[in-house]
Amino acid sequence: MIVASRIALAVLASVCFHQSLLAGDPADGSWNDGRFQWHVGTPILSVDQDRLPELPDHRWVAVKDPSVVRHDGHWHLFCTLRNDKKGDGRIRIGYLKFAQWEQAKSSEWSVLDLTLDYHGAPQIFYFRPDQKWYLIYQAADESRNLRYGPCYSVNDGINDPAGWSRPEPLYVVPEGKKAGLDFWVICDNDHAYLFFTSLNGKLWRSRTRLDQFPNRGWSEPVIALQADIYEASHTYHINGLDKYVTLVEAQDGKRRYFKTFVADTLDGTWRPLAASRQKPFVAPKNVINQPTSWATSYSHGEFIRDGIDQRLSISADGLTLLFQGASDTEYRRGSYGDIPWRLGLLRLADEPSDAPE
Repeated sequence: MIVASRIALAVLASVCFHQSLLAGDPADGSWNDGRFQWHVGTPILSVDQDRLPELPDHRWVAVKDPSVVRHDGHWHLFCTLRNDKKGDGRIRIGYLKFAQWEQAKSSEWSVLDLTLDYHGAPQIFYFRPDQKWYLIYQAADESRNLRYGPCYSVNDGINDPAGWSRPEPLYVVPEGKKAGLDFWVICDNDHAYLFFTSLNGKLWRSRTRLDQFPNRGWSEPVIALQADIYEASHTYHINGLDKYVTLVEAQDGKRRYFKTFVADTLDGTWRPLAASRQKPFVAPKNVINQPTSWATSYSHGEFIRDGIDQRLSISADGLTLLFQGASDTEYRRGSYGDIPWRLGLLRLADEPSDAPE
Protein backbone atom coordinates (compact mmCIF):
# COMPACT_ATOMS: atom_id res chain seq x y z
CA MET A 1 0.00 0.00 0.00
CA ILE A 2 2.83 2.38 0.89
CA VAL A 3 4.64 1.57 -2.37
CA ALA A 4 1.43 2.07 -4.36
CA SER A 5 0.82 5.40 -2.65
CA ARG A 6 4.33 6.55 -3.41
CA ILE A 7 3.94 5.56 -7.06
CA ALA A 8 0.64 7.41 -7.25
CA LEU A 9 2.20 10.51 -5.72
CA ALA A 10 5.12 10.30 -8.14
CA VAL A 11 2.78 10.04 -11.11
CA LEU A 12 0.72 12.97 -9.81
CA ALA A 13 3.84 15.05 -9.31
CA SER A 14 4.99 14.25 -12.83
CA VAL A 15 1.63 15.24 -14.29
CA CYS A 16 1.59 18.47 -12.30
CA PHE A 17 5.12 19.25 -13.40
CA HIS A 18 4.33 18.86 -17.08
CA GLN A 19 1.08 20.78 -16.74
CA SER A 20 2.93 23.66 -15.11
CA LEU A 21 6.00 23.37 -17.31
CA LEU A 22 5.48 26.78 -18.76
CA ALA A 23 2.75 28.03 -16.50
CA GLY A 24 2.54 31.56 -15.28
CA ASP A 25 0.78 34.82 -15.87
CA PRO A 26 2.68 35.76 -19.05
CA ALA A 27 0.86 34.78 -22.24
CA ASP A 28 -1.60 32.83 -20.09
CA GLY A 29 -2.23 29.43 -21.62
CA SER A 30 -0.15 29.73 -24.78
CA TRP A 31 3.04 28.52 -23.14
CA ASN A 32 1.06 25.61 -21.70
CA ASP A 33 -0.94 24.41 -24.69
CA GLY A 34 1.24 25.72 -27.52
CA ARG A 35 -1.62 27.63 -29.14
CA PHE A 36 -0.38 31.01 -30.30
CA GLN A 37 -2.08 33.54 -32.53
CA TRP A 38 -0.40 36.43 -34.28
CA HIS A 39 -1.00 39.74 -36.00
CA VAL A 40 1.32 40.62 -38.89
CA GLY A 41 2.15 44.20 -39.80
CA THR A 42 3.14 45.70 -43.12
CA PRO A 43 6.72 45.10 -44.32
CA ILE A 44 9.28 47.18 -42.45
CA LEU A 45 12.14 46.65 -44.87
CA SER A 46 12.63 45.52 -48.46
CA VAL A 47 15.16 45.92 -51.23
CA ASP A 48 15.52 49.56 -52.30
CA GLN A 49 17.93 49.89 -55.23
CA ASP A 50 18.24 53.63 -54.62
CA ARG A 51 19.33 53.25 -51.00
CA LEU A 52 21.57 50.18 -51.20
CA PRO A 53 25.09 50.44 -52.65
CA GLU A 54 25.07 50.63 -56.42
CA LEU A 55 25.78 47.39 -58.28
CA PRO A 56 26.86 48.01 -61.89
CA ASP A 57 24.95 45.62 -64.18
CA HIS A 58 23.31 43.89 -61.22
CA ARG A 59 20.44 44.34 -58.78
CA TRP A 60 19.81 43.61 -55.12
CA VAL A 61 17.24 40.83 -54.71
CA ALA A 62 16.51 40.20 -51.03
CA VAL A 63 16.79 41.43 -47.46
CA LYS A 64 16.81 38.37 -45.20
CA ASP A 65 18.15 36.57 -42.10
CA PRO A 66 17.58 39.43 -39.62
CA SER A 67 19.12 39.75 -36.17
CA VAL A 68 18.41 42.77 -33.99
CA VAL A 69 19.01 44.33 -30.57
CA ARG A 70 17.87 47.61 -29.03
CA HIS A 71 20.71 49.61 -27.49
CA ASP A 72 21.01 53.27 -26.48
CA GLY A 73 17.59 54.16 -27.83
CA HIS A 74 18.06 52.61 -31.27
CA TRP A 75 17.43 49.36 -33.06
CA HIS A 76 20.59 47.85 -34.51
CA LEU A 77 19.64 45.47 -37.29
CA PHE A 78 21.97 43.10 -39.11
CA CYS A 79 20.84 41.00 -42.06
CA THR A 80 21.87 39.16 -45.19
CA LEU A 81 21.72 41.16 -48.43
CA ARG A 82 21.49 39.10 -51.60
CA ASN A 83 21.98 40.29 -55.18
CA ASP A 84 21.81 38.62 -58.59
CA LYS A 85 25.56 38.39 -59.15
CA LYS A 86 27.30 35.05 -59.50
CA GLY A 87 30.31 34.24 -57.38
CA ASP A 88 32.11 36.66 -55.06
CA GLY A 89 30.06 39.48 -53.57
CA ARG A 90 26.63 38.00 -54.25
CA ILE A 91 25.86 37.82 -50.52
CA ARG A 92 26.81 40.49 -47.99
CA ILE A 93 25.89 41.42 -44.43
CA GLY A 94 24.10 44.74 -44.05
CA TYR A 95 23.57 46.99 -41.02
CA LEU A 96 20.95 49.61 -40.18
CA LYS A 97 20.40 51.83 -37.14
CA PHE A 98 17.07 53.52 -36.44
CA ALA A 99 15.01 54.70 -33.47
CA GLN A 100 11.57 53.45 -34.57
CA TRP A 101 10.56 50.57 -36.81
CA GLU A 102 8.84 52.86 -39.29
CA GLN A 103 12.20 54.59 -39.86
CA ALA A 104 13.92 51.42 -41.07
CA LYS A 105 13.08 51.98 -44.75
CA SER A 106 14.64 55.45 -44.76
CA SER A 107 17.73 54.58 -42.71
CA GLU A 108 21.23 54.61 -44.15
CA TRP A 109 22.61 51.22 -45.16
CA SER A 110 26.10 50.04 -44.31
CA VAL A 111 27.51 46.92 -45.96
CA LEU A 112 30.07 45.30 -43.67
CA ASP A 113 33.57 44.80 -45.05
CA LEU A 114 34.13 41.22 -43.87
CA THR A 115 34.92 39.18 -46.99
CA LEU A 116 33.78 39.03 -50.61
CA ASP A 117 33.59 35.25 -50.32
CA TYR A 118 30.39 33.59 -49.15
CA HIS A 119 29.03 34.78 -45.79
CA GLY A 120 25.64 35.53 -44.25
CA ALA A 121 22.96 34.73 -41.65
CA PRO A 122 24.32 36.99 -38.88
CA GLN A 123 23.51 36.88 -35.17
CA ILE A 124 24.31 39.89 -32.95
CA PHE A 125 24.87 40.00 -29.18
CA TYR A 126 27.03 41.67 -26.53
CA PHE A 127 29.37 39.30 -24.69
CA ARG A 128 29.67 40.72 -21.20
CA PRO A 129 32.73 38.73 -20.04
CA ASP A 130 34.99 40.53 -22.52
CA GLN A 131 32.77 43.58 -23.12
CA LYS A 132 32.66 43.24 -26.89
CA TRP A 133 29.97 42.93 -29.53
CA TYR A 134 29.91 39.67 -31.46
CA LEU A 135 28.58 38.75 -34.86
CA ILE A 136 28.17 35.02 -35.40
CA TYR A 137 27.67 33.95 -39.00
CA GLN A 138 28.49 31.38 -41.66
CA ALA A 139 31.44 32.26 -43.85
CA ALA A 140 34.33 31.20 -46.01
CA ASP A 141 37.31 33.28 -47.09
CA GLU A 142 39.61 31.56 -49.57
CA SER A 143 41.92 34.57 -49.61
CA ARG A 144 42.76 33.80 -45.98
CA ASN A 145 42.49 29.98 -46.25
CA LEU A 146 39.33 30.04 -44.17
CA ARG A 147 37.10 27.08 -45.00
CA TYR A 148 33.33 27.42 -44.70
CA GLY A 149 32.01 27.06 -41.17
CA PRO A 150 30.88 28.93 -38.05
CA CYS A 151 32.67 32.27 -37.81
CA TYR A 152 32.69 35.35 -35.63
CA SER A 153 33.70 39.00 -35.79
CA VAL A 154 34.09 41.39 -32.86
CA ASN A 155 33.63 45.11 -32.40
CA ASP A 156 34.04 47.48 -29.46
CA GLY A 157 31.07 49.57 -30.61
CA ILE A 158 27.91 48.40 -32.31
CA ASN A 159 27.55 51.88 -33.84
CA ASP A 160 30.72 51.44 -35.91
CA PRO A 161 30.01 49.33 -39.02
CA ALA A 162 33.64 49.73 -40.12
CA GLY A 163 34.92 48.36 -36.80
CA TRP A 164 34.15 44.67 -37.30
CA SER A 165 37.12 42.31 -37.38
CA ARG A 166 37.69 39.88 -40.24
CA PRO A 167 35.94 36.51 -39.87
CA GLU A 168 37.63 33.97 -37.63
CA PRO A 169 36.42 30.40 -37.04
CA LEU A 170 34.71 29.43 -33.80
CA TYR A 171 36.23 26.08 -34.67
CA VAL A 172 37.60 24.52 -37.86
CA VAL A 173 35.22 21.95 -39.31
CA PRO A 174 37.16 18.67 -39.75
CA GLU A 175 37.69 17.35 -43.27
CA GLY A 176 34.81 15.13 -44.33
CA LYS A 177 32.39 16.61 -41.80
CA LYS A 178 29.38 18.68 -42.80
CA ALA A 179 29.57 22.15 -41.34
CA GLY A 180 25.84 22.91 -41.14
CA LEU A 181 24.36 26.38 -41.41
CA ASP A 182 22.52 29.14 -39.53
CA PHE A 183 24.90 29.12 -36.58
CA TRP A 184 23.54 30.45 -33.29
CA VAL A 185 25.25 31.07 -29.94
CA ILE A 186 23.54 31.32 -26.55
CA CYS A 187 25.15 31.16 -23.10
CA ASP A 188 24.18 30.14 -19.59
CA ASN A 189 26.28 30.89 -16.51
CA ASP A 190 28.96 28.34 -17.35
CA HIS A 191 29.01 27.55 -21.05
CA ALA A 192 28.54 28.97 -24.52
CA TYR A 193 26.41 26.75 -26.75
CA LEU A 194 26.50 26.67 -30.53
CA PHE A 195 23.40 25.38 -32.32
CA PHE A 196 23.02 24.80 -36.05
CA THR A 197 20.89 22.87 -38.53
CA SER A 198 21.79 20.67 -41.49
CA LEU A 199 18.69 20.66 -43.76
CA ASN A 200 17.87 17.05 -42.83
CA GLY A 201 15.69 17.33 -39.73
CA LYS A 202 18.62 17.57 -37.32
CA LEU A 203 19.53 20.31 -34.86
CA TRP A 204 23.13 20.07 -33.66
CA ARG A 205 24.76 21.34 -30.47
CA SER A 206 28.33 22.03 -29.41
CA ARG A 207 29.58 23.85 -26.35
CA THR A 208 32.62 25.37 -24.71
CA ARG A 209 33.31 26.86 -21.30
CA LEU A 210 32.48 30.52 -21.05
CA ASP A 211 36.11 31.39 -20.34
CA GLN A 212 37.16 29.63 -23.57
CA PHE A 213 34.69 31.40 -25.85
CA PRO A 214 34.94 32.21 -28.71
CA ASN A 215 37.51 29.91 -30.31
CA ARG A 216 38.73 27.27 -27.87
CA GLY A 217 37.42 24.09 -26.34
CA TRP A 218 34.38 23.38 -28.50
CA SER A 219 32.99 19.89 -28.06
CA GLU A 220 32.22 17.53 -30.93
CA PRO A 221 28.75 18.47 -32.23
CA VAL A 222 25.96 16.13 -31.19
CA ILE A 223 22.34 15.88 -32.28
CA ALA A 224 20.23 17.98 -29.92
CA LEU A 225 16.91 17.41 -31.72
CA GLN A 226 15.67 15.31 -34.61
CA ALA A 227 12.24 16.19 -36.00
CA ASP A 228 10.40 17.50 -39.05
CA ILE A 229 12.44 20.71 -39.13
CA TYR A 230 14.51 22.36 -41.82
CA GLU A 231 16.82 25.25 -40.90
CA ALA A 232 17.49 28.37 -38.81
CA SER A 233 16.95 27.25 -35.22
CA HIS A 234 17.22 30.27 -32.91
CA THR A 235 17.27 29.66 -29.18
CA TYR A 236 16.36 31.96 -26.25
CA HIS A 237 15.98 32.00 -22.49
CA ILE A 238 12.41 32.76 -21.34
CA ASN A 239 12.45 35.28 -18.50
CA GLY A 240 10.31 34.35 -15.52
CA LEU A 241 9.84 30.76 -16.63
CA ASP A 242 13.47 29.63 -16.42
CA LYS A 243 13.06 27.62 -19.61
CA TYR A 244 14.55 27.77 -23.07
CA VAL A 245 12.70 27.92 -26.37
CA THR A 246 14.07 27.24 -29.82
CA LEU A 247 12.30 28.74 -32.81
CA VAL A 248 12.96 26.72 -35.95
CA GLU A 249 11.87 26.86 -39.55
CA ALA A 250 9.96 24.03 -41.22
CA GLN A 251 8.59 23.39 -44.70
CA ASP A 252 5.01 22.85 -45.79
CA GLY A 253 5.14 22.22 -49.51
CA LYS A 254 6.22 25.50 -51.11
CA ARG A 255 5.84 27.45 -47.88
CA ARG A 256 7.93 28.04 -44.76
CA TYR A 257 6.55 28.25 -41.23
CA PHE A 258 7.77 28.23 -37.62
CA LYS A 259 7.81 25.54 -34.95
CA THR A 260 8.93 25.83 -31.33
CA PHE A 261 10.42 23.37 -28.86
CA VAL A 262 11.22 23.92 -25.18
CA ALA A 263 13.87 22.60 -22.79
CA ASP A 264 14.84 23.02 -19.16
CA THR A 265 18.53 23.46 -19.94
CA LEU A 266 20.55 24.18 -23.05
CA ASP A 267 21.98 20.66 -23.03
CA GLY A 268 18.63 19.09 -22.15
CA THR A 269 15.88 17.36 -24.10
CA TRP A 270 13.82 19.51 -26.47
CA ARG A 271 10.06 18.90 -26.21
CA PRO A 272 7.54 20.02 -28.85
CA LEU A 273 5.45 23.06 -27.89
CA ALA A 274 3.94 24.29 -31.15
CA ALA A 275 5.55 21.89 -33.55
CA SER A 276 3.21 20.53 -36.20
CA ARG A 277 1.35 21.69 -39.28
CA GLN A 278 -1.86 21.35 -37.30
CA LYS A 279 -0.47 23.37 -34.38
CA PRO A 280 2.31 25.61 -35.68
CA PHE A 281 4.02 28.41 -33.82
CA VAL A 282 3.54 30.74 -36.80
CA ALA A 283 1.88 29.87 -40.10
CA PRO A 284 -0.98 31.29 -42.18
CA LYS A 285 -3.23 29.07 -40.07
CA ASN A 286 -2.74 31.16 -36.92
CA VAL A 287 -2.12 34.68 -38.24
CA ILE A 288 -5.43 36.37 -37.48
CA ASN A 289 -5.15 38.93 -40.28
CA GLN A 290 -3.75 36.48 -42.84
CA PRO A 291 -6.27 37.52 -45.55
CA THR A 292 -4.50 40.90 -45.74
CA SER A 293 -0.98 39.63 -45.06
CA TRP A 294 1.78 40.20 -47.61
CA ALA A 295 3.41 36.90 -46.61
CA THR A 296 2.43 33.26 -46.77
CA SER A 297 5.93 32.02 -45.93
CA TYR A 298 7.20 32.99 -42.47
CA SER A 299 10.91 32.32 -42.28
CA HIS A 300 14.17 32.92 -40.34
CA GLY A 301 12.75 34.58 -37.24
CA GLU A 302 14.34 36.58 -34.42
CA PHE A 303 12.48 37.26 -31.18
CA ILE A 304 12.76 40.80 -29.88
CA ARG A 305 14.89 40.34 -26.78
CA ASP A 306 14.73 41.93 -23.35
CA GLY A 307 18.42 42.78 -23.40
CA ILE A 308 21.55 42.71 -25.52
CA ASP A 309 23.81 40.10 -23.95
CA GLN A 310 24.77 36.49 -24.57
CA ARG A 311 21.90 35.06 -22.49
CA LEU A 312 19.38 36.02 -25.22
CA SER A 313 16.49 36.53 -22.81
CA ILE A 314 12.93 37.22 -23.96
CA SER A 315 9.68 37.94 -22.13
CA ALA A 316 7.01 35.27 -22.20
CA ASP A 317 4.28 37.84 -22.73
CA GLY A 318 4.03 40.50 -25.40
CA LEU A 319 6.10 38.51 -27.87
CA THR A 320 7.28 40.24 -31.02
CA LEU A 321 8.98 38.36 -33.82
CA LEU A 322 11.08 39.83 -36.62
CA PHE A 323 11.02 37.58 -39.70
CA GLN A 324 11.66 37.32 -43.40
CA GLY A 325 8.57 36.77 -45.51
CA ALA A 326 7.38 36.18 -49.04
CA SER A 327 4.10 35.55 -50.82
CA ASP A 328 3.36 32.32 -52.68
CA THR A 329 4.00 34.06 -56.00
CA GLU A 330 7.34 35.45 -54.80
CA TYR A 331 8.44 32.15 -53.26
CA ARG A 332 7.73 30.16 -56.42
CA ARG A 333 9.17 32.53 -59.02
CA GLY A 334 12.45 30.62 -59.48
CA SER A 335 15.28 29.24 -57.37
CA TYR A 336 15.72 30.06 -53.69
CA GLY A 337 18.17 32.82 -54.60
CA ASP A 338 15.48 34.58 -56.63
CA ILE A 339 13.03 35.03 -53.74
CA PRO A 340 12.62 38.75 -52.92
CA TRP A 341 12.48 38.30 -49.14
CA ARG A 342 11.29 41.27 -47.10
CA LEU A 343 11.32 41.83 -43.35
CA GLY A 344 8.27 42.23 -41.14
CA LEU A 345 7.02 42.00 -37.56
CA LEU A 346 4.62 39.56 -35.98
CA ARG A 347 3.04 40.48 -32.65
CA LEU A 348 1.26 38.08 -30.33
CA ALA A 349 -2.48 38.65 -30.68
CA ASP A 350 -4.18 39.98 -27.54
CA GLU A 351 -7.32 37.93 -27.91
CA PRO A 352 -7.70 34.41 -29.31
CA SER A 353 -9.85 34.18 -32.41
CA ASP A 354 -10.47 31.87 -35.31
CA ALA A 355 -7.63 32.34 -37.76
CA PRO A 356 -7.99 31.50 -41.45
CA GLU A 357 -6.58 28.33 -42.91
